[in-house]
Amino acid sequence: MDKDIFIRKNGYAGHITLNRPEVLNSLTYQMILSIEKALDEWSNDSNISLIIIDALGDRAFCAGGDIQILYENGSKGNFQYGQKFWADEYRLNEKIFNYRKPFFAFMQGFTMGGGVGVSCHGSHRIVGETSQIAMPECSIGLVPDVGGSYLLAKLEGNLGIFLGATGKRMKAGDAIFCKFADFFIPEAKWEESKSVLFSTGNASKIHQFVSKTPTSEIKENRNMICESMLEIDINSIEDRLQNPLFEKDLKNFKGNSPLAVAYTIKMLQDKMVSRNISNALDKEYQYTARSQEFGDFQEGVRAAVIDKDRNPKWKHANIKEVSEEDLDLFLKPMPRNKMEE
Repeated sequence: MDKDIFIRKNGYAGHITLNRPEVLNSLTYQMILSIEKALDEWSNDSNISLIIIDALGDRAFCAGGDIQILYENGSKGNFQYGQKFWADEYRLNEKIFNYRKPFFAFMQGFTMGGGVGVSCHGSHRIVGETSQIAMPECSIGLVPDVGGSYLLAKLEGNLGIFLGATGKRMKAGDAIFCKFADFFIPEAKWEESKSVLFSTGNASKIHQFVSKTPTSEIKENRNMICESMLEIDINSIEDRLQNPLFEKDLKNFKGNSPLAVAYTIKMLQDKMVSRNISNALDKEYQYTARSQEFGDFQEGVRAAVIDKDRNPKWKHANIKEVSEEDLDLFLKPMPRNKMEE
């Protein structure tokens, strides 16, 4: 049995618990495969009425994928490991989105990157007092992925571009407003709510635990954000963030990979991305599958996780240096079931 994840039947529920709290429950490749295998088995199990995914530890539901192992393989020139990792992970994300049974995710603390992919595509997404959700991939030379681009692209007024380019963290109220979550339930009630779901298999029972949605800073400032993001492009975004309200967001933006941010803007402006999650995952994969060899991913992970100097040497000094030619390679189709030759 994989000690990193607990998978079992609990009453009428299929129950998945992430168990790597010491590394913020980051997802390994084996965890991804284990979740998919369980979902496949439970989809046709008449004794399973719903799915619950949660995690041990107070700090995070899941702060992303296991990027260190990706870095180690990439450093050896084994880019196919990452390509397969992302292809299989994205298949799981799409499976959760299309799952026929109620899918509950309880997201305490940090839910970022890969964590979003195994939670925010479910039908019942629960946040609490400590919840912070974000897509900060540009900070390590990647782009919002695991289907996150689909959620971002569907937001009005280029709000998704703002969130993706800055990696802004959403608290519970923000996450519900931005449609990354559905319900606010005080965390003290989470175990009781799960017990009711286990014993009844009735998804509607969750409503008796739901509390009023907290205020949302993003909602309160959405008009100013959307006005700033109006007709945004690669050359104008940094200037548009020159607003005291966005001081922290601008700082994060400037620390991100210019190449990754440029692709993120292009990706989120593609109407096909907001049409369905499959299109979104395809567009994400065009970048991620090439990010180790041709992008900033290796350098981003080195600076953030390996050497921890927080001083990445990106391929471009700023986003205005990113040309259309630089993006051309990443804009070429790259089927998720076929790795780069």
